Amino acid sequence: MKLLLVHNDYGKYSGEEAVVDKMAVMMAEAGWDVAQLRMTTAGARESLTGKIKGFASGIWCPSGVRAMREALANEKPDVVNVHNLYPFISPAALRECKKAGIPVVMTIHNFRLMCPTGLFMRNGEPCELCLQKGNEWGCIRHNCENSRLKSLGYAARSAVARIRRHFLDCVDVFACITDFQRRKLIEAGFPKEKLLVIPNSIDAPSAPTFDKGEYVAYSGRLSREKGVDMILETARRHPEIPFRLAGAVRDQALVADLPANVVLTGYLSGSALADFYSRARFFVMASRWYEGFPMTILEAAAYGKPMIAPDHGGFTEIIGHGEDASGLLTPPGDLHRLSEAIASLWNDTVRVEKLGQAAHAKLISRYSTKVISEKWDKLLKSIIQQ
Repeated sequence: MKLLLVHNDYGKYSGEEAVVDKMAVMMAEAGWDVAQLRMTTAGARESLTGKIKGFASGIWCPSGVRAMREALANEKPDVVNVHNLYPFISPAALRECKKAGIPVVMTIHNFRLMCPTGLFMRNGEPCELCLQKGNEWGCIRHNCENSRLKSLGYAARSAVARIRRHFLDCVDVFACITDFQRRKLIEAGFPKEKLLVIPNSIDAPSAPTFDKGEYVAYSGRLSREKGVDMILETARRHPEIPFRLAGAVRDQALVADLPANVVLTGYLSGSALADFYSRARFFVMASRWYEGFPMTILEAAAYGKPMIAPDHGGFTEIIGHGEDASGLLTPPGDLHRLSEAIASLWNDTVRVEKLGQAAHAKLISRYSTKVISEKWDKLLKSIIQQ
């Protein structure tokens, strides 16, 4: 059986590219013949001409439509798995799959089918205005991309795709990475029977050593919408607790006056990143926005480290409450409760180990590559049979 993966790469390598690359390897190892249709946005928007081309292509891209038609004719896939289509493939290309009678599964990485920016975020805070209004005018009105041309382009391409029903008519199954996404799509009018949840995955290692750990850790970009300012303020309130933050700084003002107990490691990879994870006591995230599927939770769990995170979006279901908890959840944007949770967990190493064990066990049973590969294999085969 043959699978065609379709993805328009972003300007810089992102989590979505990593997921698509992993999907290709994962399904090949499961016995599928995997082909790919890939285009890229890298370097395409550096000039005014490129920006205008990107604007128009998101609505209808002749070269993208043609590339889809040729890929279907040459590869003859049994099923197509679509990821990102913007801007140089465009949703209009889905019509080629419909004409060819080839079923389509779309992996939902973000909120783009309901929000032109795909983030459900404005000014660093959650925003569902376009979902609530049922149109894209909010993106233009509030200039959500901080560029009038870009905001207009994002709104226009989303409106055309919605009005022409490219996704509703041509996608057979929408594979959401969280149930939060699934519920939002139902709220937006997508049919329940076309929606299911298959989360992201990572390779699950053997049981880690659940040691005490040396510091509270954060991994990700250092920006306000990620709640890094609240993590730093917690550090100021608790000088007895060491903090280490790994990632690229997006806002220099945010880190201009660091507390003495905070170390910025910069961007880490390979063995340096592995060492960073293994030496942490636990991880913390304080994102003001929903995020999609925060992979840091799974990466920390692979090392037996629990997570403190906001109780919204995908965080809630991944970390869980009560007996299902593999970390602690705090009210979004509540600095006091976040500080309390960090201080409490830092001083309770028995609880840290218990939650770390729960996080690792959950990773093995729900988010390991083996488990997710089986889910995808079963889904794709069932769609072909239908």
